[in-house]
Amino acid sequence: MKLGVYSLKNTCYQGEVKSITCRTSAGEITVLDHHRPLLSVLAPGVIKITDTDRREHYVPVASGFLEVMQTNESRCIIDQI
Repeated sequence: MKLGVYSLKNTCYQGEVKSITCRTSAGEITVLDHHRPLLSVLAPGVIKITDTDRREHYVPVASGFLEVMQTNESRCIIDQI
């Protein structure tokens, strides 16, 4: 799936990924390919991104939103710690 993680200052991550794991206001979730559409508030923590080469990337988050779209794309708008 395509992922874009954006803060007010820069693009924190952009590319194809296997999974996204993050803390939301309802608890921790993992988003995989073809996940159902979702809009959620992100809780403070770290977004763990596993890319298609199985490398892990970590993005610290103070707050933000996660949007999972029906087109197999996800977007995070965040305020970084």
